Amino acid sequence: MSTSDSDSPRSHLFEPLQLGPLRIDNRIVIAPMCQYSSTEGTPGDWHLIHLGHLALSGAGLLIIEATAVEADGRISPGDLGLYSDANEEGLAKVLHAVRAHSPIKIAIQLGHAGRKASSRAPWEGGKQIRPGEPGGWKAWAPSAVPHAPGEDTPIALDAAGLARVRDAFVAAARRAARLGIDGIELHAAHGYLLHQFLSPIANHRDDEYGGSLENRLRFPLEVFEAVREEFPADRPVWVRVSASDWVPGGWDLDSTVAFSRALQERGCAAIHVSSGGVSPQQAITLGAGYQVPFAERIKAEVGLPTIAVGLITEPAHAEAIIANGQADAVSLARAILYDPRWPWHAAAELGARVKAPHQYWRSQPREFKDLFENAAFGAR
Repeated sequence: MSTSDSDSPRSHLFEPLQLGPLRIDNRIVIAPMCQYSSTEGTPGDWHLIHLGHLALSGAGLLIIEATAVEADGRISPGDLGLYSDANEEGLAKVLHAVRAHSPIKIAIQLGHAGRKASSRAPWEGGKQIRPGEPGGWKAWAPSAVPHAPGEDTPIALDAAGLARVRDAFVAAARRAARLGIDGIELHAAHGYLLHQFLSPIANHRDDEYGGSLENRLRFPLEVFEAVREEFPADRPVWVRVSASDWVPGGWDLDSTVAFSRALQERGCAAIHVSSGGVSPQQAITLGAGYQVPFAERIKAEVGLPTIAVGLITEPAHAEAIIANGQADAVSLARAILYDPRWPWHAAAELGARVKAPHQYWRSQPREFKDLFENAAFGAR
């Protein structure tokens, strides 16, 4: 925690935060960001460089990118996975190296792409790879409804498919526990499988998993309960949501509040609040902190800690969000890729202190000579 000479907090952004049983040093979270750079789900040198780089940032929490719980649940052929021994071993090597040099808390986002699976990397255009094309496969979904016109129709999950996917989440949670991961974020946002079950745009089922709000919540809640049961009780599980589809008749904020309350009853530690992704028809109004009001309402009406994300790029803005009680933490994605030392610069601007490796202490400008705290420690 950053303190002044009188031990009073200088900055709300640099106060510690409890996410259930997990304490993080400050309110800056590195959002999960897909790298599309794995081999059959297994990370290599890129992830060592990428995650190691971000782990030295001084943020309180690093969330590893959307990690597929089964091979068919990858967004792209290059997506990270945690469904095989090779995946687990590869990630263990990366984590061992990162933890040897950074005290940052590390969570992982577990997800399944559903009907948005089998896609090209963004720098290759991001379009669907159809079954039969090199690298492509048949996708799964709540209903046999493609994400966009002209795309291949996914397979609607039957009872056996639902059980398979739920079990895959549990198996990945078990692997995450063995890896010593500090927390799990379930991906129920951005138009991927759990979000697809929530949204009437993607969920056209007529069984107990479709139709009413209660039914559409059922499978995501079953997955949460199963993961929460499997993952150690002294480590938190939380959920990332899309608070709005930005499409008339789609998933909305009222439904997100109801979902958040149901999650709270089941032991959810926090809600990470994003939006969109389920339909190419979405009409999003962008602006600095455009999703913060979603997090603010969930925090106010549900009482769970909320993590706000979306065009939060300036330290003063992040500080105001926390100071005004709109959210409990802010999540950075593209901004921290562009400036991996964003927390250092924020601490300097806000009169706080931040953990940094002693190898870098000489880098602090003279006017910020008390900026750095000691981050030296041994590997876990």
